[in-house]
Amino acid sequence: MSTYSDASGIIAPLPKVRRKTGFGAVAPAFAFVGIFFIVPVAILLLRSVLEPVPGLGNYAQLIGSVTYLKIFANTFIVSGLVTVISLAIGFPVAWALAIMPGRLTSVLFAILLLSMWTNLLARTYAWMVLLQRTGLINKMLMGMGLIDQPLALVNNLTGVTIGMTYIMLPFIILPLYGVIKKIDPSILQAAALCGANRWQCLTRVLLPLATPGMAAGALMVFVMSLGYFVTPSLLGGTANMMLAELIAQFVQSLVNWGMGGAAALVLLVVTLSLYAVQLRFFGNQNPGGR
Repeated sequence: MSTYSDASGIIAPLPKVRRKTGFGAVAPAFAFVGIFFIVPVAILLLRSVLEPVPGLGNYAQLIGSVTYLKIFANTFIVSGLVTVISLAIGFPVAWALAIMPGRLTSVLFAILLLSMWTNLLARTYAWMVLLQRTGLINKMLMGMGLIDQPLALVNNLTGVTIGMTYIMLPFIILPLYGVIKKIDPSILQAAALCGANRWQCLTRVLLPLATPGMAAGALMVFVMSLGYFVTPSLLGGTANMMLAELIAQFVQSLVNWGMGGAAALVLLVVTLSLYAVQLRFFGNQNPGGR
């Protein structure tokens, strides 16, 4: 029992502080989630099956239309490419940050965070300038003699993939860095002492230990890419529309809340399914080998 001494020198027990337990402790959180997430989603679900006529016609139209299926395919293709490329670039960067001296790591982290804090619209417009036919990238490639004609890097899936990969990289580098930093260096040293070469240390020791961070970062990037709007709308085009643009068009241009709600709920179901898969296979793993 904790005690305290007052001004007269008398030692007395500290008064007990009552803490909220049970449902009362989490009621505000439940109320917040219910008001700002569950209720809007429920309303969206109702509108998707009630407008313009009751039934599952909106979902049948989404699944049965070749145009809408192409938009779904574009969304998943771009999201998958962005995830794979971000992982391929982000892992070496995260590993380099984990083994660099502290001062250099701080500088690189500052650059990384600065890119995240820069306005998204400004970054997207910057990529529009860089990727256009008369932009810096095409000029550099032509100046080095690698191409004869400017490449079409905007208003297509290529431009969307490049722009989104740049924006998503910090979201995969940061979780990977946290996991790799926790890996005990003695594990890699033990593998080397047992005869493993660098490639074996990478593929059979480091990558398996970093798998939880890779899975968490890949899931975050893939899910965020599925619902991205600004970058695809500016760097892509009507021929390469993604699902978030379709939802915005349903709601803003066509004022068709039923179709917009159906498309949004399909996206939500896919997101929750991916999260469930990630929890099933990677939720109980202990990153870092500790």
